[in-house]
Amino acid sequence: MQKLLLKGALTGALGGLLFGFDTAVIAGVTHSLQLQFTLTEAQKGFTVAIALYGTVLGSILSGPLGQRIGSRSALRIMGILYLISALGCALCPSWIVFLLCRFLGGIGIGGSSVLGPVYIAELSPAKWRGRMVGLFQINIVLGILLAYLSNAVIAHFITSPIQWRVQLGVGVVPAILFLLMLLTVPQSARWLITQNRIEEAAQILANLGSPNPNAELEAITSSLQAEGGLIQHTLFQSRYRFLIFLAISIGLFNQLSGINAILYYLNDIFASAGFSSVSANIQAVVIGLANLVATLIGISIIDRIGRKPLLLIGAVGCALSLAGVAWIFHTNQHLHLLLPLLIAFILSFALSQGSVIWVYLSEVFPTNIRAKGQSLGSSSHWIANGLIANTFPIIATHSRAIPFAFFAAMMAVQFITVLCLYPETKGQTLETMQTHLGLH
Repeated sequence: MQKLLLKGALTGALGGLLFGFDTAVIAGVTHSLQLQFTLTEAQKGFTVAIALYGTVLGSILSGPLGQRIGSRSALRIMGILYLISALGCALCPSWIVFLLCRFLGGIGIGGSSVLGPVYIAELSPAKWRGRMVGLFQINIVLGILLAYLSNAVIAHFITSPIQWRVQLGVGVVPAILFLLMLLTVPQSARWLITQNRIEEAAQILANLGSPNPNAELEAITSSLQAEGGLIQHTLFQSRYRFLIFLAISIGLFNQLSGINAILYYLNDIFASAGFSSVSANIQAVVIGLANLVATLIGISIIDRIGRKPLLLIGAVGCALSLAGVAWIFHTNQHLHLLLPLLIAFILSFALSQGSVIWVYLSEVFPTNIRAKGQSLGSSSHWIANGLIANTFPIIATHSRAIPFAFFAAMMAVQFITVLCLYPETKGQTLETMQTHLGLH
């Protein structure tokens, strides 16, 4: 594999690390924020969810932005937003300023969730694409683990009221690294072709190690012309309705598993089961580590086993483990099983949906609408995420079992939907995918 190709993939994937860190770091500071700003449960939910409402805006806007200026250039804007958010949250003088900074960071997260996988997919050859785009998900879970670990270490060494500010301010470091790396990677050749910058595209294909740059250039150009020429197309056409269904449904199911509600409120979940804040921090790190290990396994086998089998296996594991958690909270017995069941859920999710979603979204759409399609799927993901994160603490106050029972039921629905309707996409080039899906 060419060094430039690997660097480009790692750079796009680093946006996933910022994504994971920024979304999970809030788990360690929710209690401190509630005390600092005297928040009600509803206000706490809104404080967590405000970043997610930003992700909706970011995922909606970033698709057209990526089509216009290229994924790499758009990712630079997302990196700047990350940096502003981390600094602002650490230094904020009031709750309103904190909300604004988290919202800006959310725009960066939403944008990266669209642009990072698209950038990697458009750089990668078909035989490596699943694993290369999978680097984005690996970095998400690595960011989650680092956030939990960072929270635990800082909580151990800093016990003063500035603890939560330091925990949030650490995000400045990866944001700066992300921006620096984006200065050293090329634009996507596929995007350059849509801009009629053919010579630049050919040179980049050669630099990325293509065995036959001219043949690949012709294949990409032919695919674009089959879609109607080198112009940007509207996503909402009847011919794309099945792809639209796939994008929206995979984004919704990803969140209807309850994954981010659990990650955001992990410390609160353990606290409600009687664990101390110290043990909750430690167990969060254990879950973050399990998340990383399972994701590495999922990414390593996604191009061999395929996308659909992983989704089916994971849906069964998620449904069973979530049902177990609901049973524990309903009966208020066997609380010692809470950590093993949550680990089982994380392993099932990371091995399946966590490894598949960004790969699947990045490959089912034609080049002319790929960023917009990714934006649609990402938007459905973040809208569901925001609504669930906002309502979870309110519902859990009345019944800790109901949210987990609901998530388990949704995983049963996902199993049936994937089994009956989802196509397998492994082994297809981006140029032959549309024929494979019956669009040509």
